[in-house]
Amino acid sequence: MDLDALERDLVGQVGQAGDEAALEAVRVAALGKKGSVSELLKTLGAMSPEERRERGPLINGLRDRVSGAIAAKREALAEAALEARLKAERVDVTLPLREAPQVRGRIHPISQVIDEITAIFADMGFSVAEGPDVETDELNFTALNFPEGHPAREMHDTFFLAPDHLGKRKVLRTHTSPVQIRTMRAQEPPLRVIIPGRTYRHDSDQTHTPMFHQVEGLVIDRSANIANLKWVLEEFCKAFFEVEGVTMRFRPSFFPFTEPSAEVDIQCSRKGGEIRFGEGTDWLEILGCGMVHPNVLRNCGLDPDQVQGFAFGMGIDRIAMLKYGMPDLRPFFEADVRWIEHYGFRPLDVPSLVGGLTA
Repeated sequence: MDLDALERDLVGQVGQAGDEAALEAVRVAALGKKGSVSELLKTLGAMSPEERRERGPLINGLRDRVSGAIAAKREALAEAALEARLKAERVDVTLPLREAPQVRGRIHPISQVIDEITAIFADMGFSVAEGPDVETDELNFTALNFPEGHPAREMHDTFFLAPDHLGKRKVLRTHTSPVQIRTMRAQEPPLRVIIPGRTYRHDSDQTHTPMFHQVEGLVIDRSANIANLKWVLEEFCKAFFEVEGVTMRFRPSFFPFTEPSAEVDIQCSRKGGEIRFGEGTDWLEILGCGMVHPNVLRNCGLDPDQVQGFAFGMGIDRIAMLKYGMPDLRPFFEADVRWIEHYGFRPLDVPSLVGGLTA
């Protein structure tokens, strides 16, 4: 056999191997148990001493050179693979880091305002009460002094559910007031609670949506009076709008569940199209309130001759718009990332009366 021709052929195959698998196939064909070089080595045993001295160094030299070529090629393939991996996994350290979720994320203004309201009233000794969104007609209307067929029921554009097996229809609550009834029936006075939550009415425009948010407050004890109510509302408005003082006026109104009832306006300035509280000569309605009606107390098993109380309620969406200058209510519910990035709050900016609600 022509050893030079065999060597050229094997070295050529080694050079053409494109990956580790192809190189291993060349190694087995040449140096494996039945490889071409291995077969030549087997012939040395049948040679005469003179032939072995002549052919042995040539065949062994061929084996060593082929092994060396394979080893060099394997190293070159490994270096190429490493270079390709490094190129694929290359990190440009000059690029800015991605913001962490707690930095990139935003708290919705409604959630932020609910936290602000909770912080303010918690400082005044109020606790938070909650109830279901789907209510009975009795809790949503009757227990709140809306008699059957009373025209006051027409004040709310109510979503009614299909009648049950008894023919009674439940409703999507039109206000959070049913939670007042649940609280008074479940707990003994004195009571001091706020009730934030979702409410539903059949209405939709720039300042109304079918689902919106309200917060109500309820105080029941032996001596609660309108002076207490006025103080609570003034302190809330000063803390929430972060002003030194507010001027409020109470206008007589009608709510079936309070007597007397009032709507509350707060003095403000509208200069330059911007509403500012604690200054100016204009007025803006922000909430309704009153003393809890004796019939409501009786419907909850309380004696109006022994206890009395006051209640108030306001739209969370509305006061959020007033405080943060949002012109339209509808984007609150449109899930526009650009809107939430502009009006949203950082997750770690927890409202605190110590550091300021929006510090």
